[in-house]
Amino acid sequence: MGVRLQGRARRKQRIRKKISGTTERPRLTIFRSAKHMYAQVVDDSKGLTLAAASTLKVKPDEGAKKTDAATIVGDAIAQACLTKGISQVVFDRNGYLYHGRVQAVAEAARKAGLNF
Repeated sequence: MGVRLQGRARRKQRIRKKISGTTERPRLTIFRSAKHMYAQVVDDSKGLTLAAASTLKVKPDEGAKKTDAATIVGDAIAQACLTKGISQVVFDRNGYLYHGRVQAVAEAARKAGLNF
């Protein structure tokens, strides 16, 4: 495992020690790869994924920037949550810095009506 991945793994453990998703307030977790952005809402007490969105499902425009695609994913996950009656979540940045695409997903989800 490279140094960058080790640092992210350490940050991820530190974050997950403090937060977990409950039925009343599930966890919105983010994963980003080189090409795509993924978001899912998880109830850790039951071990269920309640909603999910990614750039694979929600196709951004051809030639769109990655942050624009992340904004679309944030809006889509918020819409999926609100249709299922979930309005409050705990944000899990999954060890990534709150910057760029991760920040774009969070801000888009907040703007679409999700509270965290």
